[in-house]
Amino acid sequence: MQPTPFTPWIWREPDVTGSTADPAGAESAEEFGSAGVDLVGFKVEATDGHIGSIDQASYDVGSAYLVVDTGPWIFGRKVLLPAGTVQTVDRDERKVYVDRTKEQIKSSPEYDKDTFETPEYREQVGDYYTGSYRDFPR
Repeated sequence: MQPTPFTPWIWREPDVTGSTADPAGAESAEEFGSAGVDLVGFKVEATDGHIGSIDQASYDVGSAYLVVDTGPWIFGRKVLLPAGTVQTVDRDERKVYVDRTKEQIKSSPEYDKDTFETPEYREQVGDYYTGSYRDFPR
């Protein structure tokens, strides 16, 4: 059986925001009523420990992401994590678990609040994480 290819901007858990609705044809989570859990403020855990907390989250179908404030861990740097890096969400503990290491996240493209939503930046980040899954599968 072939493994499912990594798709950077799509949630692995279809109900990550608490919905049981079918998102087919929807433009965003709000459009199909799945804004049940706002991930802003949740802690983020890499495979090898805590990396920060979520400052911003997008639930747009096909382009979902998290902006994570790493605090002092990498000198206050923020990082953009595609939704596809999220392995699971623990709503009770208010934690999001990603399946990349701290070093892989630290080495990701530099986050820039002015350009992070551009197609060019999204492609750069998507290519980086797609490469990390190809080179270091979990």
